[in-house]
Amino acid sequence: MRLNDMASAPTDTLATLRSASAPRLWRPRRVVATRSALEWEHGRAIVARVEALGIAVERLATDRLALAQPGDPRAAYALAKQTLAIVVAPPSKRRPQPIAPSADWRIDLAEGCPAHCSYCYLAGSLKGPPITRAYANLPEIWAELPPRLGQGAVTSRSAARAHEGTTFEASCYTDPLALEHLTGSLSATIAWFGAWEADVQLRFTSKFAAVDPLLSLDHHGRTRMRASVNPARFARFEGGTDPVAQRLAALARMGRAGYPLGLTIAPIIAVEGWEQAYGDLIGQAAALLADAPDLTIELITHRYTPGSKAVLDSWYPGSALDMTGAQRSAKRTKFGSVKHVYDAATMQDLRAFFQMRIARDLPQARVLYWT
Repeated sequence: MRLNDMASAPTDTLATLRSASAPRLWRPRRVVATRSALEWEHGRAIVARVEALGIAVERLATDRLALAQPGDPRAAYALAKQTLAIVVAPPSKRRPQPIAPSADWRIDLAEGCPAHCSYCYLAGSLKGPPITRAYANLPEIWAELPPRLGQGAVTSRSAARAHEGTTFEASCYTDPLALEHLTGSLSATIAWFGAWEADVQLRFTSKFAAVDPLLSLDHHGRTRMRASVNPARFARFEGGTDPVAQRLAALARMGRAGYPLGLTIAPIIAVEGWEQAYGDLIGQAAALLADAPDLTIELITHRYTPGSKAVLDSWYPGSALDMTGAQRSAKRTKFGSVKHVYDAATMQDLRAFFQMRIARDLPQARVLYWT
């Protein structure tokens, strides 16, 4: 189906589009704001947005998040995932870092995510309880970006991707769309990039569908939204997120608003029946994005480290996600750590399948990388 042609859509696709009208909006049970966060206009604006939704905000007298946590690890995890802290990003969080293979640089608008994904990439990366922290000092974060213009090793110096300009990834440590109704940070940053007269691109990927605040922004084509998707049969591994059909419909709406688009198919999970499941997913995407003029695809297979596995096992002890080591190989990273990836034969089968199906169903799409 064409992005601008809804009248001839099949009944099941129209049902998908109608379902996108009610996206999931996170309501944290506990919201706190640090003293320094309240000194920033954006910090006060976040507080106002949250309170307008009928959620109380506790204003802390200091910048220390000394929040009482239950002694039981499961209860502590549950409480942390229901908590939003409005804080000031320290210099270490404001400083852009390389983020290959996605983009030249990482830009963090927040840290943490309200979703409950049993493969969560943040497990083992975040220190302490997984509280979501929204940053109040956006002007200081933005000020770090212009010196990186033309720098970086992914798009700035790549013949294949140089036309994307200097790229900044906003979804490394959070899902910014999941927080947008509470923070407004993503809209503000899209508008800032839209006003930046430079060869740049902001990138974000999301498992959520509440794109209404973004549709009328003056983005000037300098922001690419990607939907992070997996087959519907894997929804049990992505608790608290919007259904994949809603994400795809939201992505199509962003395309009609002039945004360049992308699919992040991740994590690719090789279980029995994966060919049918991912074939259906690609077909579903093609039905909505067949004429998207600028569509990218990122393909990321499931992997985990011993540390992340231990954290995820404690968070989701009943998960059916296979992390037993079957069909896996140990791979040492450039930092010396070990991660478990699919073995060579499985990787070869997966890659060949995705190459074939994408070429057939989404021939206009550019596959940025496979990992």
